Amino acid sequence: MKLTQHHIHSFNEDHQKAHDRAFAHTAEKVSDIQYVLQRLQEFQVAIPSWALGTGGTRFGRFSGGGEPRSLEEKIEDVGLLHALNRASGAISLHIPWDIPENAPAIKALAAQHGLRFDAVNSNTFQDQPGQQHSYKFGSLHHTDKAVRKQAVAHNIEVVKYGMELGSNVLSLWLSDGSNFPGQLNFREAFQRTLESLQEIYAALPADWKLYIEYKCCEPNFYSTTIADWGQSLMLANKLGDKAQTLVDLGHHLPNANIEQIVALLLMEGKLAGFHFNDSKYGDDDLTVGSINPYQLFLIFNELVEGMDARSMNHATDLGWMIDASHNVKDPLEDLLQSVEAIMIAYAQALLVDAKALAAARQSNDVVTAQELLQDAYRTDVRPLVAQARLMNGAALHPVQLYRQLKVRDQLIKERGSKTVATGL
Repeated sequence: MKLTQHHIHSFNEDHQKAHDRAFAHTAEKVSDIQYVLQRLQEFQVAIPSWALGTGGTRFGRFSGGGEPRSLEEKIEDVGLLHALNRASGAISLHIPWDIPENAPAIKALAAQHGLRFDAVNSNTFQDQPGQQHSYKFGSLHHTDKAVRKQAVAHNIEVVKYGMELGSNVLSLWLSDGSNFPGQLNFREAFQRTLESLQEIYAALPADWKLYIEYKCCEPNFYSTTIADWGQSLMLANKLGDKAQTLVDLGHHLPNANIEQIVALLLMEGKLAGFHFNDSKYGDDDLTVGSINPYQLFLIFNELVEGMDARSMNHATDLGWMIDASHNVKDPLEDLLQSVEAIMIAYAQALLVDAKALAAARQSNDVVTAQELLQDAYRTDVRPLVAQARLMNGAALHPVQLYRQLKVRDQLIKERGSKTVATGL
């Protein structure tokens, strides 16, 4: 389904008066409203190609129908999201789930929807049909050199696909690890991983980056070879300037202080960016901001402060992407909610009085520091986010318009009720 500007304009007209009142009420409290709106207009969050279908658990998967059957249809779905919010202007591919068979045609289709290609993601956590060696006991850390060579070759192949599409980032996550004590020599596994990464790093084009993702557990539960940000940072430092640490918000032990991790990685110039999601217990991959929106705000507060300290561009100097699994929701509605939550947290962080907060810290005024943060967090910035969308030509309320147009029903009519998109 193609969304037209007529759909958006007509919808916005019906909601303009209510929005204007809400925006005026919030804007009068913001000291530099134009700065905030400009930052919000510029900010973009990449959509992963694998999140456009219904996710599953190890117990089952329940498709909602109308899922994209090809890479072309996935691009159309991201184009639909971007038309609704004008903040989803990039798509991130996972290879081999979404191999671009005709790269020029795929690039042209993406351009028609105003999309660029974000990081390309490799897959050495699954065995593919016809694959010579199995990843059952790992990939880049495997004891068998032939398996490691196969995994290295796959990552280099992914880079080649990315080059054809205009990407400049390889994002790498390994499921390598062990389930039982004694199964693995930790030091040797780490060294083998480093050596494998060095081969991949050497094959990167000069203007590319390597994002190294970490995860505390799952699918291996006794150990993972890149288990935390320290191990990822160690590898990135050993590899060189083009290697950085990628933070997935669900890849930490319970109650980890992710905002502190972010601040230190940013300080070291080694923060690659984010895979946004939310969690209650583990790597739940829930809708961004659905469980702990205050943590999301605190993370963005550190990001804004740290990026400003390094004169970084908020919109382009880090990688921003969603990585979630939509088991019981319409995936497109969930992604719209996630982007909205990210924009809200970012807007709240932009409202923090940085000078007053620095002064409170300097004088050890703990109460004032807390009040400054919570004042920004408790501000209803939804009208600011909506105004930025309006200025970009998007819908004031994307989910509401999506439902009003019965988009999912239209997709089911076009694609059928039994389609299943590639991905987990």
